[in-house]
Amino acid sequence: MISDISNTLAWLENNLPILKNINRGIERETLRVKPNGDIAVSKHPIDLGSALQNEWITTDFAESLLEFITPVDNRIEYMLYFLRDIHRYVYRILNKEFLWPLSMPCRIEDINKIKLADYGKSNIGLMKTLYRKGLKTRYGAMMQTISGIHYNFSLPVTFWKEWADLQNLENCKETISAGYLILIRNYYRFGWIIPYLFGASPAICSSFLQKNNNIKLIFEINNKNTLWLPYATSLRLSDLGYNNKVSNILKITFNSLEEYVNKLRIALKTPWEQFVEIGIKDKYGNRIQLNTNILQIENEFYSPIRPKCVNRFGKSYSDTLLHNGIEYIEVRSLDINPFSAIGINKTQVYFLDLFLIWCILSDISDMSTEELHYSNENWKIVTLEGRKPNLKINVGFNKKYFLADIGKKIFHDLRRVAEILDKNEQNKIYQKICDELFLYFDNPELTYSARILNAIKQNGVIETGISLSKQYRDILCTEPLNVLQEKDLKIKAKKSILEQKKIEKNDFINFETYLNNLSY
Repeated sequence: MISDISNTLAWLENNLPILKNINRGIERETLRVKPNGDIAVSKHPIDLGSALQNEWITTDFAESLLEFITPVDNRIEYMLYFLRDIHRYVYRILNKEFLWPLSMPCRIEDINKIKLADYGKSNIGLMKTLYRKGLKTRYGAMMQTISGIHYNFSLPVTFWKEWADLQNLENCKETISAGYLILIRNYYRFGWIIPYLFGASPAICSSFLQKNNNIKLIFEINNKNTLWLPYATSLRLSDLGYNNKVSNILKITFNSLEEYVNKLRIALKTPWEQFVEIGIKDKYGNRIQLNTNILQIENEFYSPIRPKCVNRFGKSYSDTLLHNGIEYIEVRSLDINPFSAIGINKTQVYFLDLFLIWCILSDISDMSTEELHYSNENWKIVTLEGRKPNLKINVGFNKKYFLADIGKKIFHDLRRVAEILDKNEQNKIYQKICDELFLYFDNPELTYSARILNAIKQNGVIETGISLSKQYRDILCTEPLNVLQEKDLKIKAKKSILEQKKIEKNDFINFETYLNNLSY
């Protein structure tokens, strides 16, 4: 069920310094909205710089879907202050618009108001926009406006050196990759604990469905154009939300880096019947997707967690991953925290430290496709009815256990990891957070989803979002910047615009030739 980690915990306790200097980074998505809760139709503000080249402030799918990115750092407070400074600065730039504080989108009555992100006239910029047109064509624009938090995490080299010694393995990139794959497999097995604790999208605005007759969920509804499932934790992570159904055929088990890369490459070269029927171009001869394959590019593979590396040489993601090995992991299953002005709080970061470290120390066995199936089913169960009394999930091979019992067993181990980490911190912050979150299993009303649903049922999803947006704007606009200066952000914006112009000036081939030369 859950492996005994007593030996690895003892090893960890005897090697405390190896857990210093954990690196982290945050990517936060948020929609720009009008004061009435409608999606903003204005272009990306020029004072925020080039969405193509500004590494701190960019856009995701749509012009109105902002993405804030912190640099990699080993200081939790600095990272959160940096993210907060970005929010403070952006609110000083925005005129009468707000930042939407929920994962599920604001009111969008007309999907034509969702404007694709514009990255300029360079070939790379046009390609990025075309990729998004392909997402719109394949899955619909509404799904792409869903927002989340992506959390990047890597352990220090000193940890992996001692880890290799413990496993009697060579200290090399292959060993590090194998360690991160253990983490990923266990995240698939037990990562449903993230939406249980922190899922915050149990409800949607009625406009999200857009008369979709394929929805089989039975929602409760009020007279405020709000629909919800009574025990849902994260509709964002459910089949209703940010989900690439065709990628499920890949059945990636993360048993080896070669398997992961090879299956991605197959998806990049294999036409998918539904996308072939759509075609490459519309009836006017305009491109509507990059290609007709299962995946247009590697990033189209949606998953709750992904292996990552820094692309230093301009190669494809898969080529770089094989060459460099896994350098960090990207957690993609965090909803926007509506109780934080910046979408995430310190409690979540500290918990992720505990849980991700536990995932490395836990079961090292490979994952079969059967176990992958049961793990995916657990995620579906928890996202749609995670707070249901006496809910059972699968652990192992179709063995049913109460979710609360499994959660408490995991926390028993997490508490022991917390004690070790607190010795490094010389305080008890990890233990305090562990004890606080443990209570969520006996009282699901403490979870983020239950708390936000109570407000939404009373006031409506749009009214709740507007109220929180205004509250956070008022707070952030009055706060001084903490670790950045306004001139830093202005310089970054101006420099990014110049860099975009330079890229556009240096394009010497036409767009069709550029696309034909791409190695996806």
